[in-house]
Amino acid sequence: MSDDIPVDTLAETENYTVWISEEPDGELAYHVELGAITLHFFKEEWQEFRQLLTEAMKADDNG
Repeated sequence: MSDDIPVDTLAETENYTVWISEEPDGELAYHVELGAITLHFFKEEWQEFRQLLTEAMKADDNG
């Protein structure tokens, strides 16, 4: 049996990657690779992070 956790890339640029994995317990985990740093979120945290980014982009567009 393989210990590899399957992953699916959601988006990718030259320097950044966002991917999702299904953990062994069945929970989804979202990952944001920012160079040498990777942020890890469970579903509820990911939803909050997305909301934060959406609000930041709106504020930036208005500024």
